[in-house]
Amino acid sequence: MPELPEVETTKEELKKLVLERKIVDVWSDTPKIVKNIDFSDFQREIKGRIIKDIQRKGKNIIFLLDKDRAFLIHQKLTGHLLYGKWKREGSGWVPEKEGPLSDPMNRFLHLIFFLDNKKMLALSDLRKFAKVIFGKKEEIFSLPEIISLGPDALEIDFERFKENLQRKPNLQIKKVLMDQNIISGIGNIYSDEILFASKINPFKKIKDLKENDFKLLFKNTKDILKKAIKLKGESISDYRIPDGTKGNFDKIRKVYRREGQNCFICGTKIIRKKIQGRSTYFCPSCQPL
Repeated sequence: MPELPEVETTKEELKKLVLERKIVDVWSDTPKIVKNIDFSDFQREIKGRIIKDIQRKGKNIIFLLDKDRAFLIHQKLTGHLLYGKWKREGSGWVPEKEGPLSDPMNRFLHLIFFLDNKKMLALSDLRKFAKVIFGKKEEIFSLPEIISLGPDALEIDFERFKENLQRKPNLQIKKVLMDQNIISGIGNIYSDEILFASKINPFKKIKDLKENDFKLLFKNTKDILKKAIKLKGESISDYRIPDGTKGNFDKIRKVYRREGQNCFICGTKIIRKKIQGRSTYFCPSCQPL
């Protein structure tokens, strides 16, 4: 699932490519991807709109259009936005030229915006869980999933960070870090990496954390997310940058999906356990409970 670094990367890359572009049409083979209006109405409303800005709220991308309209895209588990040119081939779409867009993870196109420069903005989504919501700007920014978000992980200060975590004293730190109502933007990948860097066991409860634990968590949250943004995210699974290429966070990944491999610090085997159904990777030696 794209987390803060992947969504931030997507937002910044697309701002270089689609601002002031007019949407001339939109296509989908999964019309229910638009959740709040019929797709035919969405198609009619979106035609002729100009993309004025793109913002990120947590893991959501919001496209601000002219005439006080906007639409939100949440990429969910396997979605990612791509920019380029495709042609219809059989029942699907293929890139006009060979290159990164030909990556197998980029072939699940279920939503395409056709732009006035003959390019396309497309959503590839293997699982078809992504969602789009269209409306007036104030309606989009007033959606429950937006107003319920906790402070952004990149913007929160230490006191608020500590205070928000302590709202859930009896829960495991891994679970609380991923709670978007507590702090927004952190998911499964980066919570594992943050906890490893902080030498904190993911099953440790908030009430058992010391002051220095909170300081380490705060510092490593900022540091790791910023490094991940610089490296344009993690592409170990489905995520790709809008040009179709992979992010490079994999080069510095320490524990996520490294079950059975040696810890880079102590050599102990990385183990995997579940927290609320989510795979959690950690070093039992560097992160004792």
